[in-house]
Amino acid sequence: MLDILRQRTYRHLFAAQVIALIGTGLATVALGLLAFDLAGQEAGIVLGAALAIKMVAYVGVATVAAALAQQWPRRAVLVALDLVRAAVALALPFVTQVWQIYVLIFVLQAASAAFTPTFQATLPEVLPDERDYTRALSLSRLAYDLESLLSPALAAVLLTVIGFHDLFAGTVLGFLASALLVTSVALPPSASVKERGLYERTTRGLRIYLATPRLRGLLAVGAATAAAGSMVFVNTVVLVQGQWGLSAAAQAWALAAFGGGSMAVALVLPRLLERWPDRPVMLVGAMVMALSVLGGSAIDDYRGLLALWVVAGLGYSAALTPSGRLLRRSSQPADRPALFAAQFALSHAAWLVCYPLAGWLGARLGLSWTFVAMGVLAVLASLMAARLWPADDPDALDHAHPGLDPQHPHWREAERSGESVAHRHPYRIDDLHLHWPERRPPPTP
Repeated sequence: MLDILRQRTYRHLFAAQVIALIGTGLATVALGLLAFDLAGQEAGIVLGAALAIKMVAYVGVATVAAALAQQWPRRAVLVALDLVRAAVALALPFVTQVWQIYVLIFVLQAASAAFTPTFQATLPEVLPDERDYTRALSLSRLAYDLESLLSPALAAVLLTVIGFHDLFAGTVLGFLASALLVTSVALPPSASVKERGLYERTTRGLRIYLATPRLRGLLAVGAATAAAGSMVFVNTVVLVQGQWGLSAAAQAWALAAFGGGSMAVALVLPRLLERWPDRPVMLVGAMVMALSVLGGSAIDDYRGLLALWVVAGLGYSAALTPSGRLLRRSSQPADRPALFAAQFALSHAAWLVCYPLAGWLGARLGLSWTFVAMGVLAVLASLMAARLWPADDPDALDHAHPGLDPQHPHWREAERSGESVAHRHPYRIDDLHLHWPERRPPPTP
């Protein structure tokens, strides 16, 4: 898996991602301490509002930012967004009012909502070989999981020698280092984009996404992981510390069990995807996670929870890590930034619904029934994914262009199917292919 780090451009981009993630992790810890410093016992309300602002920024800004970013060189966009994030982190230690936290968090997360899809859409062009790209996706999954495990520990060590305000300096340095690393490499030029209005550019990724059957399946997979994952991230603390009276360290180990399961699958996923298509791997992963949460209603001790969260982590990584392969497969190079932005917005919309739902049901129904409710939602979403995503999902499809000029260059780009009005090639929604063709069964002899 690590062989792809020999590729200089990807190595620098991966290092930029890791360093920025560590800086963000330090900021997460520092933000909690800052909220307590400003709001005291109401710090939870402040952090909850900050999390809601983060999700609203992710859902509302991603597609608009992607549309605007297409007008500038990709490297300049990434560097500028890193500098914006560094400036926000630099300002956070100086806030004196809660509303200032809200404003700065929105700016920070809006910049991240523009940065992440642009960064993700760059990788398929930096790594055109599918095996290399699959390994890059697994490395990214490992980076996210390691950050969630190591950043709190690093913050705890640093807090023994510095104040929590100084943790924001680590975030600033992380974003500046990320900008320097992006600057140090030449990124592939953006594919030429047809001149379009802002509305069309903003909605293009969503229209491609919702018109592609496998991506509609991916949306349901994302809903399943959000329903199940919200139980892990929202209610682990309630179960471990509230119901069983264990320590904060026990809660951390429970979340580490989930991350460990996710990392284990990320390590073996490149080989797994060489033997199995994306669809069964992702659907099985979603269902494993759903059934794990559904089984949480029967868990009555800490050891059982640890085992369950390991299994849920296995399903989480299997369900989500290959999603970049589907987006790459389903888009023309010029449309990838818009499509990755659509995936970013839609996936976070599912979390925006499931986070508060898991918390509200836990408070109203108790955790056992909440496990059942969120597990059932995850199972239903997994079944919907299997229905929306056709089992027979080839790249190349026979299709016709009834109104297309017979002399149009597009006819020369694909294999004729025997009739002058039909041909065959890898099918993607674009200006010449506005709808997914119907798959008709072959005629019976």
